[in-house]
Amino acid sequence: MATNAIDQTRRMLSLVTYLRERPGAHVQDVARAFGITEDELISDLDVLPMCGTSFRGGDLLDIDTDGDRIWWHNPDDVAEPLRLAADEATALLVAARAVATLPGLREGDRQALVRATAKLETAAGEVGAASSRLSVTFESEGGVFADVDRAISERRRLWLRYYSPARDELTEREVDPIRLFAVGHTYMEGWCRLTEARRTFRLDRVAEIRLLDAPSAPPELELRDLSEGLVQPAAEDPEVVIEVGPGGRWVAEYYPHDSAEELPDGGLRITLRTPDPASLRRLALRLGGEGRITSPPDLAESARLAAREALAAYDSAL
Repeated sequence: MATNAIDQTRRMLSLVTYLRERPGAHVQDVARAFGITEDELISDLDVLPMCGTSFRGGDLLDIDTDGDRIWWHNPDDVAEPLRLAADEATALLVAARAVATLPGLREGDRQALVRATAKLETAAGEVGAASSRLSVTFESEGGVFADVDRAISERRRLWLRYYSPARDELTEREVDPIRLFAVGHTYMEGWCRLTEARRTFRLDRVAEIRLLDAPSAPPELELRDLSEGLVQPAAEDPEVVIEVGPGGRWVAEYYPHDSAEELPDGGLRITLRTPDPASLRRLALRLGGEGRITSPPDLAESARLAAREALAAYDSAL
């Protein structure tokens, strides 16, 4: 079933109440109760310990699992009456008002949030009044989210102008949307009619979007398990080798890879796989003197050429 960040937040709020009433609950039973996979549940449990009653770091949820059962070690501490400092109340009120204006929010959720905000304003007194002079404006991603959410609900095709950073270009394409999900950023998974393949689109890279009258009819596809991250290279994808210096070791943390061999200078020789090796040219440019592609040879030469062109463009601009 397709879910989005709003659905996940609602589920996690319910999960807190559920676990409080069922100490030592079995992972299998909880996953079944919420209609999700065990991997999705474990992903939620990884987030919950970062939540609590204060953004100052106190009273966080002490929840963990051994893979079979789930234990909440401080439910009584968290259950104590909440006392907000002035800055906490202001931040909460400003955030609540901003979220209430988000496109794609279910009307029932919006009304519940408005009522809760009104109660909090009353309890906060002068702080609540002062917070009304502050506001937050979300980026245009919210409008894209609303259009994609509507297209999924109404089973309609979308037209996009989409920016690809790997190729540094805007492309126009029609997409049959499948689902929205969040892994760091918010994404749409859909069937791209330009490539006739499943593709993933980051919402903040959508330059323009329109709902079409054509029905959305993606082929029957098994939804990918994203518990291991968004990028999951296949064994048949081309192999690329990158050598990085000490300042480029972050590449091994950011990119899924097959191996990372230590080099004498404190760097790494990283072997990874990608369905689009050309997309790594931008990584090579970003690394500068801290990294270079060594294999395959044609990609290494392409990266060197791109670096020379970038330097020439910089020199001509001076």
